[in-house]
Amino acid sequence: MSQQGSFVGGFLFGALVGAALGGVVGVLATSRTQAPKSKGDLSLEELDLPTEDSMEAARLGLESKIAQLNEAIDEVRQQLGSINTDAEPAWDASSRLDS
Repeated sequence: MSQQGSFVGGFLFGALVGAALGGVVGVLATSRTQAPKSKGDLSLEELDLPTEDSMEAARLGLESKIAQLNEAIDEVRQQLGSINTDAEPAWDASSRLDS
């Protein structure tokens, strides 16, 4: 019976400590998100938005990467295809019980 009482007491103590710690962390997180912005923070108007040239360069770079990935996928398909054609299909192979 004393072990059960110790467990319940420890459980309640842990719940209280966890609740208190969660409350403190919650208050700190809320105060940081609602704090006034410092001079170092940029607003949406002050951000450098991408230009048409930089967007075009990014698009070309992505197209190049996609082409490389497609080539790699094709190579792997060819390698797997040659492996699969060399192997005997499972439905044609005789089972060990037949021999």
